[in-house]
Amino acid sequence: MCVKYSLATIVIVCMLAGCQKANQDEQLTDWSPKLIENPASLKSNVPNLVTAPDGALYLTWIDQMANDIHRLRMARWVDEGWSEPTTIAKGSDWFVNWADFPSLVVHDDYMAAHWLVKSDKGTYDYDVNVSISQDLGKNWGEPFILHRDTVAAEHGFVSLLPTSDGSMFATWLDGRFTKDTTHANGGAMTLHATSFDADGDMSEETALDERICDCCQTDAIMTVNGPLVVYRDRSEDEVRDIYYTRHVADQWTKPKPVHADKWQIAGCPVNGPAAAAKGSQVAIVWFSASDEKPKVQLAISNDSGASFGKPIRLDHGNPSGRVDVAFLSDTRMVITWMERSPQGADVRATVINATGETLSEHVLVSTQASRTSGFPIIEKSGNKLMLAWTDTQEEHTQVKTAYVLLKEE
Repeated sequence: MCVKYSLATIVIVCMLAGCQKANQDEQLTDWSPKLIENPASLKSNVPNLVTAPDGALYLTWIDQMANDIHRLRMARWVDEGWSEPTTIAKGSDWFVNWADFPSLVVHDDYMAAHWLVKSDKGTYDYDVNVSISQDLGKNWGEPFILHRDTVAAEHGFVSLLPTSDGSMFATWLDGRFTKDTTHANGGAMTLHATSFDADGDMSEETALDERICDCCQTDAIMTVNGPLVVYRDRSEDEVRDIYYTRHVADQWTKPKPVHADKWQIAGCPVNGPAAAAKGSQVAIVWFSASDEKPKVQLAISNDSGASFGKPIRLDHGNPSGRVDVAFLSDTRMVITWMERSPQGADVRATVINATGETLSEHVLVSTQASRTSGFPIIEKSGNKLMLAWTDTQEEHTQVKTAYVLLKEE
């Protein structure tokens, strides 16, 4: 007898089969990370990870040296270990902060790195410095300042992103109006953006939002329709929800919330969002504590960020945020955050499929709950999910790295 199935039935069966396969992969993967030695010194912190277009994985961090000298270092993942480190820049006048940390971004034929340098005597008077390398990090050019104003104020929380036209997109928190309370935005922090090429030549600056939270991280991702920037907004009545804007048809869209948490807080929580994209899928994860209830939430878009579904709560009741997200495949993503524990804090991970179903949950590593432990960073490279974090001891902090070996699809 010939049995006829509707298209909807076939789709459901395929989805269930894919879900079963994903769950099998999660069960086969050993989610106990393998600790890997790295070349960071005993006085190191603020690690970051980035994957190049050719799949190469890079680690950056800051080493603290004698006489208050800091140096920004990088290493490449080669043959199951980190390469000998090279120095991107060093100085004695840097602004080094647990939450506002340097980054490296790689284009097809050049690299760019950023760090923060004090511009005046004020605690938060610092500029964004950028340097470019055209030989895979062996040599670095003379640094230039990312922003065009000359105001001694806060400039930081930078996100860099390679674009299809060969340039680097950059967005940052800009405090040029915080010293001028007569400005139309009341002296608020703003979100600015620009781009630069391999020679450091910059385009015009654009103000993406005229009033945002003062010290939360930004993130920028490339969707199939163009760049998307996500950040923490700040309303006139101190609601600080997560907003985003997209570059569509040669212009930036009006910023709008990923979700209306309505978290009203008088000060900055220093807890920005993270985002990732795969095809037309976009995932944004963030921390909120509206109604005095701290939580980590994920929102998924299937139309390159034009709209987002209802948030999915991921935490276990006592999160401190410090989130990150990465796609493991076309159908799975992993979200990490810090959750308080009796011993300090755990870096937790949850694997989610494209429909928002939880496939597995894990504790990756245990660490400290203090600010000096920084923000754990994840990056997928090949069949590995790499993790970098700052381990805090009594007399020093040190960058640690580990990876989870993922089972092939």
